[in-house]
Amino acid sequence: MTLPATLRALRYRNFQLFFGGQLISVIGTWMQNVAQAWLVYRMTGSSVLLGLVSFSGQIPVFLMAPVGGIVADRFPRRRVVIGTQTAAMVLALILAALTLTGAVRIWHIFVLSALLGVVNAFDIPARQAFFVEMVGREDLINAIALNSSMFNASRVIGPAVAGILVAGIGEGWCFFANGVSYIAVIVGLLLMTVDLHKPARHPASPLEDIIEGFRFVIGSAPIHHLMIMLGILSLTGMPFAVLMPIFAGQILHGGAKALGILMGASGVGALAGALLLASRETVQGLGRWVAISSAAFGASLIAFTASRSFWLSCALLLPVGFTMMVQMGSTNTLIQTMSPDRLRGRVMSVYSMMFMGMAPFGAVLSGVAAARWGAPATVAAGGIVSMAAAAVFGWRWPGLRTEARELIDAAHVAGGVPVK
Repeated sequence: MTLPATLRALRYRNFQLFFGGQLISVIGTWMQNVAQAWLVYRMTGSSVLLGLVSFSGQIPVFLMAPVGGIVADRFPRRRVVIGTQTAAMVLALILAALTLTGAVRIWHIFVLSALLGVVNAFDIPARQAFFVEMVGREDLINAIALNSSMFNASRVIGPAVAGILVAGIGEGWCFFANGVSYIAVIVGLLLMTVDLHKPARHPASPLEDIIEGFRFVIGSAPIHHLMIMLGILSLTGMPFAVLMPIFAGQILHGGAKALGILMGASGVGALAGALLLASRETVQGLGRWVAISSAAFGASLIAFTASRSFWLSCALLLPVGFTMMVQMGSTNTLIQTMSPDRLRGRVMSVYSMMFMGMAPFGAVLSGVAAARWGAPATVAAGGIVSMAAAAVFGWRWPGLRTEARELIDAAHVAGGVPVK
């Protein structure tokens, strides 16, 4: 059977196993994210603590991702991902046990979030770098986009299910479901048949390896401009999700179900954006997409903060999710196509630092700002900064196209398709 171009990466058995397992696992992850945010908000009613819990879960990525990048480049990536997924499963089941027995305290959530952040610091670089081993270079773009599609399809289902479960039987069962869901991705990884990844010998020290990765990113102007753009959006724009319990509860006068629907709405938009990316066969024009989607993301956030109607807010979160996904997916694809295989893990560790590593700082800043000026003003300010950064990036990108083409040709990815 011939698959449509949008689904072409699914012709690989290994990617089918990964995709199916991750679909189940990520639904559980989104359930836990929503349930945990609601649990913290229910226990404390504090926007500051919402931000601090998010900070504790993401700051380890910022601090330890370079080490995770070395591990991804020095060790078999499938084995690394199996280890990280197993560790994440154990942490989810511990949180479930604490919550279901009524023993959970806010400090438990902080500690478990931080430990999960450490796991993610190793998981994200290895998992991102593993794509090329599952599908090959020619379908790397499609695999990244389909993975994003799966992630955001789960983002639609997970929060909605979490909202129902939290309202009906409590947060603990969401955590338990997440723990069990990891079994699917672990089994999928174990069933794969892959050539044993044999990283090149590394006579250099780990510190020298880290420096080499940073030197490549800093010395490659298109890559570090993309990283900076992503970091700014993660710092100022992405924290809108951290404050969503406040919008659901105080501003739109809903509860856990309302929170699940709001998160699901942004997921629907993000799914549409990911499917649009999956339909592409080349990286041509993605630099322009990054600039336009970043600006539209900021504008959509500002529009969302002006709404006081629940269903209008849901509608306005559709373009928020869509533009956020197009920006992140385009950035990920461009960076991976410009990165040589031997540095891929370390480059993606820097990507992790900008994507998830900057988010904790944004979460704390947004939590403090929301306590002082309110959630709508805080999110709107993030939208303004995102639009300003997009304008600067859009002005600089045309001058970086030639170097971007050279990097793609050097990496021998996707036939060296030029970027416009």
